[in-house]
Amino acid sequence: MNSVLQIAAAELGQQEISGPTNNQRIVDYATASGIIGVSNDEVPWCSTFINWVAFKAGLARTNKPNARSWLSVGQNVDNAPEPGDIVIFWREKINSWKGHVGVFLGFSKDQQRVYCLGGNQGNQVSVSAYPTDTVLGFRRLEASSVIKLPEPVLQNGDAGPDIKLLQDALKLAGFNCGTSDGDFGNKTEAALKQLQAASGTLKIDGVYGKKTRDHLLNLLSV
Repeated sequence: MNSVLQIAAAELGQQEISGPTNNQRIVDYATASGIIGVSNDEVPWCSTFINWVAFKAGLARTNKPNARSWLSVGQNVDNAPEPGDIVIFWREKINSWKGHVGVFLGFSKDQQRVYCLGGNQGNQVSVSAYPTDTVLGFRRLEASSVIKLPEPVLQNGDAGPDIKLLQDALKLAGFNCGTSDGDFGNKTEAALKQLQAASGTLKIDGVYGKKTRDHLLNLLSV
């Protein structure tokens, strides 16, 4: 679970921008992890952030913006949570739909507070403490299904499930192509070109061919 902590900690300090301007990084959390409907940094985004962290770590995620959706993902570890597990809290009322989710760090010495690293904590990615009696559960995330790469050749203008597989793979490798919508458009082409350029050896043409597939497979196998 160390990768969860490392990925989340690298985002510490990312915060909302008041007014009509948005912190694009927060919007990107939703775009990269496939959550629809998040177009600004004013909406609650704690679950969106954890979805992004899980996505980057190659772990199962909810693909939902509501915090309580995490109660049905992974393994229940209420009796022995460890740093890097996911902790879910209730807000306002225990039987309401409202909640909060973050990465568990530990308990206070008196066991009355739970420390977690999460998004939308004071409108930013931060470490905060919450009362232990507001915890709904602890979950240990499991590896997501091994990603399947489509066969080449794919290029701008193509569409279908193979394109969605390619888009998921690009995002998992760290190249943002936007929402995995199954349409090979300019964003997907641009992400492919970034991948090809970063390789130092591939032809930068934005076309998903055999050499590009092999390089992407190597990246995801590390």
